[in-house]
Amino acid sequence: MRGVHGRAGCGHREGARARADELLVLVADGDQRAFEELYALVSGPVYGLVRRVVRDPAQSEEVAQEVLLETWRSAARYDPGRGSALSWILTLAHRRAVDRVRSARAAGEREQREALRAGEPAFDQVAEEVEAGMEREWVRRCLRRLTDLQRQSVTLAYYDGYTYREVAERLSLPLGTVKTRMRDGLTRLRQCLGGAA
Repeated sequence: MRGVHGRAGCGHREGARARADELLVLVADGDQRAFEELYALVSGPVYGLVRRVVRDPAQSEEVAQEVLLETWRSAARYDPGRGSALSWILTLAHRRAVDRVRSARAAGEREQREALRAGEPAFDQVAEEVEAGMEREWVRRCLRRLTDLQRQSVTLAYYDGYTYREVAERLSLPLGTVKTRMRDGLTRLRQCLGGAA
């Protein structure tokens, strides 16, 4: 669990929120570098929110990626007059996470009804567990390819929802070093996970 942060933490969060606002406007104009920075800035909070709703780690990662892709595609629809970029992105994340839960529930109920009619199991539990295990193993394998510092930084930010500054404090490193390692780590992780597709 994270400790309570003082005013400096609040000020940093406000700075990150304002930076996200600027970046999303640039992303709406097709600025890919701005999207990379925005991705690094919001991926942790997006995953954290989705994980609380969806619960399953593999599905949460998938939904978080869908949300970030949707952010890239629909950034032009963001209206700064109606709230912060982070709030807009987290609203997309919450909506998509809830949709995923409803969809999974509906599919499960449908399979159960069909299985009752056919008199057979609703789904192959073993195959589903094996597939989920393979996905988790692939992510672990990709994380192992990162340097220790990249892996620690990405894990703290992406999976635990820490900001750059909080990661720097936890690792006792300069903020610039953490940002560089995080960017390099995310790039390598995306390339590795892309090879899994």
